[in-house]
Amino acid sequence: MAPRHYWKGYLKLSLVTCPVAMTPATSESEKVRFHTLNKDTGNRVVAQYIDSVTGKPVKDENEAKGYARGENDYVILTDDDLDRVALDTVKTIDIEKFVPANSIEWVYLEKPHYLTPDAPVGNEAFAVIRDAMKSDGVVGVSKLVMGRRERAVILEPRDEGIVLWSLRFGDEVRPEQSYFEDIEDESDPELVPLVQKLIKKKSAHWSPDMVSDPIQTSLLKLIEEKKKALKPKKAAKGGKAEAAPKSNVVNIMDALKKSVAAELKGRKAG
Repeated sequence: MAPRHYWKGYLKLSLVTCPVAMTPATSESEKVRFHTLNKDTGNRVVAQYIDSVTGKPVKDENEAKGYARGENDYVILTDDDLDRVALDTVKTIDIEKFVPANSIEWVYLEKPHYLTPDAPVGNEAFAVIRDAMKSDGVVGVSKLVMGRRERAVILEPRDEGIVLWSLRFGDEVRPEQSYFEDIEDESDPELVPLVQKLIKKKSAHWSPDMVSDPIQTSLLKLIEEKKKALKPKKAAKGGKAEAAPKSNVVNIMDALKKSVAAELKGRKAG
């Protein structure tokens, strides 16, 4: 199944425009997740926003953003207010400048996203922009609203697509000089060849297995052991043990598979 797009809009370079879709290049959906429970009852704990003065829960429709202008004095901004100041970069990635691909320091790179054409009509324009950047060895610099904040981004051609990197702001980056300036400038020339031998001995081709998560593996093993240790509940005296209810997950999965198959069959027939 194709991944769900995080953002859809337009890629623009001067008068050239094409519809594009953006998807995060990384995901943590496979990580083990925990719910917070009441240890005594086994029930899930539900989080609520509570009015700090009245102590009463606040309904979703009554929540708003507030800018503090004094102690206990706020300017209230609703979602409608925030939508009215939305920037053009909400829906358009307008490439403003090009810089050499190796000129942006790694520390500014924040999060990668895959950028792809969103309609056949935009394939040619997308390919032309991508290949031109490849040939000149440059990346495009632009801006994009992400999470209601305008972020600087760069567009890097990669294979048949484009990788869009969100960038950290300048005040978020700490200069390396203040940390590295007291380290010795030169090493012992007699020791370097010894370390090079170790490097050669330990050299290998890169594999994603090198960055596997041992905690994830241990958690899955622990959860499986816990599941096996759980004893089935005993039936009440004088009665028969009730059959365990069928899992809705399996039924829903079967229904989804049938729906997808029917959808694909319908598209082929069309």
